[in-house]
Amino acid sequence: MVAPSSTRAVLVFAVVGLALAGLAGRVGYLQSTGSKKNIARAERQQFQSEPLYARRGSVFDRNGLLMAGTVQAQSLFVDPKFMADQFVAEGRDPYLAIDDAVGKISKIVGHDAFEISKLLSDKSTSRFVRIADNLDETATKQIEKLDLPGTGFTPFNVRYYPMGSVGAHVLGGVGADGNGLEGIELKFNKLLAGTDGKKRTLKDARRRPLFVDADDYKPAKHGQQVVLTLDANIQTITEQSLAETCEKFRAKTGEAVVMDPFTGDVLALANYPTFNPQTIRDTPAGIRRDRAVVDPYEPGSTIKPFIVGPALQKGVTRWDELFLTHGDAWPAGYGHRIIRDVHGYQQLALWDVLVKSSNIGMCMLGQRLGNPGLFAALTSFKYGQRTGIELPGEDSGLVNPLKKWNRFTTESVSQGYEMRVTPLQLARGMCAYANGGRLVDPHVIQGVLDDAGKIDPIVPRKPFSVFPQVVDSGVSSQIRRILCDVLIRGTAKGARSNLYNIFGKTGTAHSAVNGVYNDENYTSSFIGGAPFESPRLVIAVVIHNPDKSLAHFGGTVAAPAATNILDRSLQYLQVPTSGDLPVPPGNVADLLYAYNAKEYRMPTDRNAIETASVQEPAHD
Repeated sequence: MVAPSSTRAVLVFAVVGLALAGLAGRVGYLQSTGSKKNIARAERQQFQSEPLYARRGSVFDRNGLLMAGTVQAQSLFVDPKFMADQFVAEGRDPYLAIDDAVGKISKIVGHDAFEISKLLSDKSTSRFVRIADNLDETATKQIEKLDLPGTGFTPFNVRYYPMGSVGAHVLGGVGADGNGLEGIELKFNKLLAGTDGKKRTLKDARRRPLFVDADDYKPAKHGQQVVLTLDANIQTITEQSLAETCEKFRAKTGEAVVMDPFTGDVLALANYPTFNPQTIRDTPAGIRRDRAVVDPYEPGSTIKPFIVGPALQKGVTRWDELFLTHGDAWPAGYGHRIIRDVHGYQQLALWDVLVKSSNIGMCMLGQRLGNPGLFAALTSFKYGQRTGIELPGEDSGLVNPLKKWNRFTTESVSQGYEMRVTPLQLARGMCAYANGGRLVDPHVIQGVLDDAGKIDPIVPRKPFSVFPQVVDSGVSSQIRRILCDVLIRGTAKGARSNLYNIFGKTGTAHSAVNGVYNDENYTSSFIGGAPFESPRLVIAVVIHNPDKSLAHFGGTVAAPAATNILDRSLQYLQVPTSGDLPVPPGNVADLLYAYNAKEYRMPTDRNAIETASVQEPAHD
């Protein structure tokens, strides 16, 4: 039997042994896992990791004018728990001290002191409460001078569009997270956004920064600066004229595209109605839609030059060939289909088939070409294919596969139906008649600025000689010369310029509503360029559903807008004005309807255009 004293001794030694073992285990824990945790806890208290936000790259027009930029502002935040603990440590009443601090802050940020106090009270245990956004440098410095514990700033970038709505559908805009929503901002979001960095800063007991840990510093890589092909001045002119036209004729929507025919640079791309990119999140999706690129439509008579050109190229017709149209109605040769012209002519030279926009003459030519020839003509200008412009959501338009064409397609396509194009595609097609026959690639981006301030192309630019030759230079010149007559004695004579010789083609197409055509809905359009002698600009203007009680023909609605844009833009570019337009060749002039050589003289003023003798109203 063990003595009681011996039992107590064993128990004491056991307890002491367990205590020593526990202490040894605790020491081991503190030197291993516990040490790591304590170090991590201390680092969290003493160091603070902060993101370094990349600045979104700016967007400039071709002349270096800022169209989209980024302004860095500050957000003020408060750590209510830390603030209260610090005031207690300083022997102050935390409630009174916080109220005093809030009063000082509210005067600087312009917010109600009661609202800030209530916010901090509701989130008294929170470690981060945002008080104010978009603070400028002056306000930030004033708050820093207060030296209040638990306050700090987080930088954030504000996207800024100094020109307002100018170029809105090209620029697009950004969302609350700073990422692109539409246009260039979306298409080149990664390029513009850059890459955020980070830093770890040692803080004192009041959370004031002491130094930055160099090993944990990663600088932000700011976004690149993008240069557009747009000319902000031509863009402004285009938007103004488009808006005035749509409002004048009560049209729901409209688009306009202005291009350099030799480079493919888009100098202006406008949609009506428009919006301000600054408030893009409050703008309905339908208004943000870049219809000049993403919404194809049936072009009507504006497609006719792209059939006549290839027909001349192949020798299927001549510009002095006579088409016996026999009045304003012509049976297509099968069934009960009748092709009609707005005005009846007994015969028209091919020259006047375009100038007067004769559906009958075009359908006769279409039948001669046949469906394979029509299909080849349209696809040679790449209708039915995307242009590849650097904008999101581009539509390819529609040219049905040849196997889907039928006997009705021949006349429909010859008049610009049973197919779809975008305004951008039409402008690109007209470039070929302005530059000698080559089909250029449209561009809205020139490139990005390198460190030396030079433009580095995002996509390598093709030399002009590489673009496909869709018609030879002779045919290109012929078509361009014929289209000059459209504004002198054709469907757009009321829109003639008194500054430049403009070439162009009008279009007035029925637009379907719920798949059904009617006599109230039309698309009025004009495509062209100037000056005839040495083209600098090409344009497409498309106005959808103007009020028919006011006007609906392309020559009345769209052509004057195009002339206004071309006149103002060419004057801005300091292009010399035109002289008298050369009269048609003698073998053609004798065949033209109501020909008058005096009409080819350049008018001296606008009144000379409006009061010129006319044999019929403009139409198409």
